Amino acid sequence: MDKLITVLWLAVLLSILTILVIPVTRNSFVEITVNYPYILGFIKFSILGIMGELLSFKIATGKWKLTGIGIFYRMLVWGFLGLVFTVVFPLFSYGVDGVINSGLLAGEGNRLLTAFWKSFIMNIIFAFPFMSFHRITDTLIDRKQLFSKWPLIEIYQNIDWENMFKIVGFAILWFWIPAHTITFMLPPEFRVITAALLAIVLGFILGFAKRMSVKQEKVSA
Repeated sequence: MDKLITVLWLAVLLSILTILVIPVTRNSFVEITVNYPYILGFIKFSILGIMGELLSFKIATGKWKLTGIGIFYRMLVWGFLGLVFTVVFPLFSYGVDGVINSGLLAGEGNRLLTAFWKSFIMNIIFAFPFMSFHRITDTLIDRKQLFSKWPLIEIYQNIDWENMFKIVGFAILWFWIPAHTITFMLPPEFRVITAALLAIVLGFILGFAKRMSVKQEKVSA
């Protein structure tokens, strides 16, 4: 069963990449994305985000884990984050364009530098709060409290912020800023799907940080 799930996981990823590579399917994908940005944002993140989380479970334990983790709720949260990213990318893209055009930042006419500024500002302002929100919802799902009153203060106090900063926060510098610099160099209709593909990495990083926290708690106990 474990090998079968590995094959299916790879098949889903390969299918998505194939859609983006073949001109006919890629053009159809772009058309649907332009016409239905929120729906596609939800679908892309819900699928690829959960794939990243499942991968983190697989790497941490050596086995795929599909039951007992609230997979539907996790996909729902990832889908919601896909809706957020559908707005966030143009928000920072157009905003930074305006700042550069006003002369407040260098980079006018320089595609790479413009993309870097968009990635840098988006990640410095948005990335860590976004990933912290995901960590909170992840904890709520574990506690089966996603659709009940959120004990935010208690959850906030119990988050291992040391690991969040060391693993998740540091990843902003060495991975997310370079990765999103490349993303912002792509046409707008491909940015959310690229971010969704990167959600596989994000799911792994968040999952890894959580596994490390749990492991340290067991050692301390």
